[in-house]
Amino acid sequence: MQQIKIFKSLESDLAALEKEVNTWLAQSHVEVVEMFGNIAPQSPAAEGQSMTLHKGSFAPSDVMLVVLYQAAG
Repeated sequence: MQQIKIFKSLESDLAALEKEVNTWLAQSHVEVVEMFGNIAPQSPAAEGQSMTLHKGSFAPSDVMLVVLYQAAG
């Protein structure tokens, strides 16, 4: 039976999201069927508050990653 696992983070913390996903994959021993994601822009940040990958006036975007998987074996 196929199932999903949803991961959510901020654009400014992609390294932690990558580590979380890789750790889950290594520990769960599942067979990944498909992986897809989305990034959703946020409202403008207050002056000097931007933490995005680029310089600008926007708050970090939400990042969602969905893993469609089934139990290995």
